[in-house]
This record gives sequence, structure tokens and C-alpha cells, in this order.
Amino acid sequence: MSGRNFLFIPGPTTVPRRIQNAMNIEQEDMRALDLPEFTKPLYEDMKKIFKTKTGRVFIFPASGTGGWESAVANTLNVGDKVLMSGFGHFSNLWIDLCQRWGLDVQALAEAWGDGVPVEKYADILAADKQHEIKAVFATHNETATGVASDIAGVRKALDACNHPALLFVDGVSSIGSIDFRMDEWGVDICVSGSQKGLMLPTGLGIVCASEKALACRAGSKLPKTFFDWNDQIKTNDLGYFPYTPPMNLLRGLRASLDMIFEEGLENVFARHKRMATAVRAAVSAWGMQPIATAEKWYSDTVTAVKVPAGCDGNAVVRHAYSYYNLALSISLGKIAGQAFRIGHLGDMNELMVLTPINGAEMSMKDLGYPITLGSGVAAAQAYLCATAKPRIAQ
Repeated sequence: MSGRNFLFIPGPTTVPRRIQNAMNIEQEDMRALDLPEFTKPLYEDMKKIFKTKTGRVFIFPASGTGGWESAVANTLNVGDKVLMSGFGHFSNLWIDLCQRWGLDVQALAEAWGDGVPVEKYADILAADKQHEIKAVFATHNETATGVASDIAGVRKALDACNHPALLFVDGVSSIGSIDFRMDEWGVDICVSGSQKGLMLPTGLGIVCASEKALACRAGSKLPKTFFDWNDQIKTNDLGYFPYTPPMNLLRGLRASLDMIFEEGLENVFARHKRMATAVRAAVSAWGMQPIATAEKWYSDTVTAVKVPAGCDGNAVVRHAYSYYNLALSISLGKIAGQAFRIGHLGDMNELMVLTPINGAEMSMKDLGYPITLGSGVAAAQAYLCATAKPRIAQ
């Protein structure tokens, strides 16, 4: 097919040329004498993305799933009771992982389109007088449904009953795109990955752990080798790694962080909010709505567009790819076929975000949807033209 492919899935996201160039280097010695001059500032700058001064960052040659496994294996034990909630494909995968590790999982099944049930968490934690629950898990951004959750609210629920459980957060599709405050929200472990807001290829599982989480290492007896924090700490403190690191990706991460800091982290969040609002304006103009059931759940990194009854959202994705070289995302699990997803995170500006709106319109029209060509594009354009680019002082 002539022309380029347009990638608008919620990860992997477009890799900017500057980051590609940073990774396009000769292989290097991962034990070079001057490597700590590169790695130590990299870890410190990654802490700024998590908004932590006291937490510790681990970077694994892995994906977000590897980060999940690392978080569990270094802090918990078989039979530990944990509180979780499933409201989409990825939050349910995290539940599955914890069950496979032998944890005693209390999993709340929530509607796909809602988020973390903070009120239910609060009631369950308040009733846990013996503090049997060792950890509470919350998915910050459920990619399958385009839902973002209130992590600060989960912390308030824990604090209200003085509960000592660890707070685990899946930030794979939120870190670097949606405001996250590790220290302020009292998060103990946050897991992320390189291929979303950090604008890199897949390959880095990034974990940030609080001092409280780090202290749990001594009591955790779950088996681990590749994901052992102790091995990481011994070598990271010297500026090195316990095994061969993906240096090209780490050089790309350096370029990514430089780009984020140059724009300003708060400006990055504001830009994502603006792009997401433009997409939602288009969805409304189409006479449709997001899968997210209320505005409080709207994600600023991905919108799952609910298609009319009798229509197949995944057919829209297949048509867009086959006819227009546009990559949108299918809907999964319980809502398979009921929606299609538009990713709007990472390296994104006004003209870029209009592309998936345009392509989705054309695809739906081709498939016989009762849609007016240009309606969504015009609504998004009107919003973008009416809103100046927000600039927030750093």
C-alpha cells in the first residue's frame, strides 16, 4: 500500500525521530568505566516522572507485565490476601497474574466502563480490622475501555481507616501522559512501560517502589531471579546492571525524558487532556459516546468509542487498516466488537490527532454507518481552534 502507516493505538505509540536517532547508535560496553555518568542521572530523572523523591526506580528489559511480576515477587507471599478490581481486559490480566502467583485475591468485578470502585474499597478496608489485606491494587488507566481511575481516592480510603496495606498501581498507559503523584498519593509500587507515554519501542518494564515497599523484600519468599530487586540494587548503586541491559533503549529513554522536561511535565499532561477532549468532541458529533460511563472516568490517553447496536467496531478497525493504512485498536473481552479504540498519547499534536478521526469517519461511512462525513473532524477542529495551547509555568 502506498503512503505511510498511521499508528493510533494506545501503545506502542509513535517514536519521534529524535528518539529514533538516539537509539540508532553502535553497540557499547555495558561495563564501561563512564557508564554510571549516564545511568545514575537517568534513574534520578525517571523519579521526576513518577513525582517521587524517596522512591526507587528499577528498569527491566521487559514489558509492563514483567513490571507487574516484579512488583508481586519482591513484596508478597503465597496466600497473602490482596484487594483488586477488574473492569477491563488489562485490570483482569493483573488479577490473573496475582492468582497464578498463589495470592488470595479478593477481586471485585466492575462494569466495563467504570473504574476502581473507591467506595467499595473503603468499606472493605474499614471492615478489615485485623489487617489481613496485605496489598490493594488499582489500575490507573484501563486501556481496553478508556477509563482512568482516582488513585488519590484509594489512598484516602486506606488512610481513613489507618490501614497498612501496600498500594500497587498499574501506570502502564498513564505514566508520562496523565498526572501521577507517587509521593503525594502514597503509592508504594507503580508499574509502567516504555511503549506508551514515554514514546519508545516496547522493551522496558519500569517499576518505582516506595521505601515501605522496598522494606518488604526481606519477608518476601516468592521465587525470583530475573526480577529480583536485590540484584538490581547491588549493581544499580554502582551505575550498572545485573545482566546485559538494552542500552539502545536506555539511550532512547534519555532522549524521551529530555523531550518531556523541555516541554514541561505539566504541559505534557495539559496537551494530552486537550487532544483527548478533541477526540471526545468528534465522538459526540458522530452521535456516539465513549465506553467510559461517566466523565469522571474519561481517559486522556485512549478513547474507546461505543458503536451503534448491530454494528461491529472491530470491522471498523479492520477496514481502516486495509483501506486507509490506519491502525486503530480493536475492542477486547466483554466488549469485543462493541467499540473501537483511538489512542491519543505520546508524541501527538493537533494535526496528528485529526488523522484517526478522519480515517474512522471514512471507514464508518464505507461500512454504512449513518454518519455525516466531516462532522467529527469539524467538531475536533472547532475545539482545537477555540483553545489556545495551554502553557503552565514550571
